[in-house]
Amino acid sequence: MNASPSTAEVLRAALAGLLDGLPPTKAAQAVDRLIASYRGTTPTDAPVLRDRTDVAAYAAYRMPATFEAVRSALDALREAAPAWTPATHTDVGGGTGAASWAVAEAWEGPEAPRTTVLDWAEPALALGRELAGASGIDSLRDTTWRRARIGAALKLDDTDLVTVSYVLKELTPEDRAALVAEAARAAQAVVVVEPGTPDGYERIITARDQLIAAGLRVAAPCPHSAACPIEPGTDWCHFSARVSRSSLHRQVKGGSLAYEDEKFSYVVATRFPVAPAAARVVRRPQIRKGQVLLDLCTAEEGLRRDTVTKRHGQLYKEARDAEWGDPWPPA
Repeated sequence: MNASPSTAEVLRAALAGLLDGLPPTKAAQAVDRLIASYRGTTPTDAPVLRDRTDVAAYAAYRMPATFEAVRSALDALREAAPAWTPATHTDVGGGTGAASWAVAEAWEGPEAPRTTVLDWAEPALALGRELAGASGIDSLRDTTWRRARIGAALKLDDTDLVTVSYVLKELTPEDRAALVAEAARAAQAVVVVEPGTPDGYERIITARDQLIAAGLRVAAPCPHSAACPIEPGTDWCHFSARVSRSSLHRQVKGGSLAYEDEKFSYVVATRFPVAPAAARVVRRPQIRKGQVLLDLCTAEEGLRRDTVTKRHGQLYKEARDAEWGDPWPPA
């Protein structure tokens, strides 16, 4: 019997089906413009996606990577609160719905939350609706897609889970603060994801501080809700997710490899009790002859490097299998 396709595979198939026939040159031009906006430093205070070509190019360029980054953050939330299942989910600035696909995978079946996607770009909502309809996944097909201005005036219905992925960059500082405050007010759990760049990390740290001040506790990636031990300007906390590239993805982005690594920063905070990891691997583990070097963020000692050797037995085997972003020690 053949195994059912993963949500990521279903997403790639849906993208290929809906974007078939898009002129590669036009798509590549749209991708170039989107990359410039994505990597820039000036908030646009306006929708980045202007028309269907932009949206189609964005979906091919960014949806698989956003899906993997949000999936990693949701995995960390589920590790910290394994008994918690959201009944409702609001995806703020969700565009074509990548975060909603990750939520549908995290809590699938009859327990899947009811999702509402809010975005200010109608073309993004339209394509997101098409992709969800082609997914064959009940919770995605039942998603509500609603146009809304993402900013200080946004008011959210009370919900269990709010995701805000790759959105804060597009907002002014005032709108960012207002959005995070509203998410903290409305939700039981808030997941914020930004690019794994120094400025993306700064936005995450600002959001983290704001969520803590609003009474939430950090579930991930930090093992604590105290101040980040990284000295400002010296480094930044980020992680990596492996993204499989479809032929369409490689065509639009002009790449040759079958994969890419998405760097991202994130914070998960909740209003309910959680059990954060005792420590988290914050750099790619260094595997050397007979030992593994793990750079960790810990609750009690801040940043720390552990050296795990063969004499540690089973722990050494687990260290060799540890990945960047994993909790440590393994459960």
